[in-house]
Amino acid sequence: MKPLRLVVAVGLVMALAACSTQTPTENPSTESSQDAQAQQEQERVDSVKAEINRLADGYDYDAAIKLAKEDSNTELSSMVGGLEDEKEHTTAWAEPDQIPHLFFHSLIVDTDRAFDKDSRSAGYEDYMVTQKEFAAILSSLYAKDYVLVNPEDFAGLKDKKQMEYRKIMLPKGKKPLVLSVDDLSYYEYMDGDGFASKLVLDDNGKVRNEYVDADGKKHIGAYDVTTMVDDFINEHPDFTYRGARGLVAMTGYNGEFGYRTSESQYPDNKNLKQDQEKATAIATAMKDTGWVFASHSWGHIQTDSVSMGRLKRDTKLWEKEVEPIVGATDQYIYPFGADIAHTSAYSGPRYEYLKSQGFRYFYGVDGTTEAWMQQRPEYQRQMRINVDGLQFAKEEKGDRPVLGAFFDVEKVIDPARK
Repeated sequence: MKPLRLVVAVGLVMALAACSTQTPTENPSTESSQDAQAQQEQERVDSVKAEINRLADGYDYDAAIKLAKEDSNTELSSMVGGLEDEKEHTTAWAEPDQIPHLFFHSLIVDTDRAFDKDSRSAGYEDYMVTQKEFAAILSSLYAKDYVLVNPEDFAGLKDKKQMEYRKIMLPKGKKPLVLSVDDLSYYEYMDGDGFASKLVLDDNGKVRNEYVDADGKKHIGAYDVTTMVDDFINEHPDFTYRGARGLVAMTGYNGEFGYRTSESQYPDNKNLKQDQEKATAIATAMKDTGWVFASHSWGHIQTDSVSMGRLKRDTKLWEKEVEPIVGATDQYIYPFGADIAHTSAYSGPRYEYLKSQGFRYFYGVDGTTEAWMQQRPEYQRQMRINVDGLQFAKEEKGDRPVLGAFFDVEKVIDPARK
């Protein structure tokens, strides 16, 4: 029996030895798990740091400081001091009633098709700018230290009762600017004339343009004002104040964003519901990005002179067909710049009706002054400078030029206009 016990003993010793040799193989696994956790934590820290920097680049120091303070990671919390120092070097914009506002229409991508001397060519030359011109304008605005702001950044109803100016806190030398784009519907008359054809969402949910070139090939990218601004801010995050982009003035009679969403105008559109859903998703993504929608009336009407009955019918159509897509708004951008009171204070039935519909911010057109604003207890008002071929021509003649504060017309103008 002793040899048997000896064999058993030897076997037991060998088994224990085998177990002991397996124990070290568990350490790399443990270390690997720890490394993965450390990597995950560093990725989280890097992500939070990027967000803190984005907020600070956009001058939202309070939000950036709050995010850094609330994090237990020492690398992040150590950023607080620098952020507070940056905040200390900001001051309130000294002239809250002197903020300029530039506006554009959809951009011409293919000048050969737009400026082909057909019946629409003269209108494009007068009221549009080219993609090349807009890119140069953005670069000039940035070089001149302008920062995009939205209306509620500089004015709002205090306790929902009375309009008052709000402080815009910027570093020394930076200047606020409002930007807007009219008629982002890609009207039917523009088809085939060298413009983007619609807005779409890419695979990452980012708003892009669809553009069809002269050969019929589709391209997805930044071919119009809103998408180019989005891309520019992605490269220059200090071009926006707290995420602001600008205003988008929408009509309804040809639908929204290149989709024929109007039930009254396209009752036979078999894709009506799908078009409405796509347009709504695009509007939601744009609002999440910082764009603000405004009513430009449903039918692009002359607000100052149409009958009250027409004004009311038009407003109801906007509420029925456009508001469900872009959401309710308190912003009203007059078609044709046809302000209901010119520069006088608002009063009378037209104003009272627009006020009853919830509008509190109003915008006309004046290309003769760098900035014009008017505030009363119930509303905020601002004039916009049209940036287009007509204004370019006026500036070149020396007729009360105003664009020089923003860019040099001679340097940005597209040779295709000559």
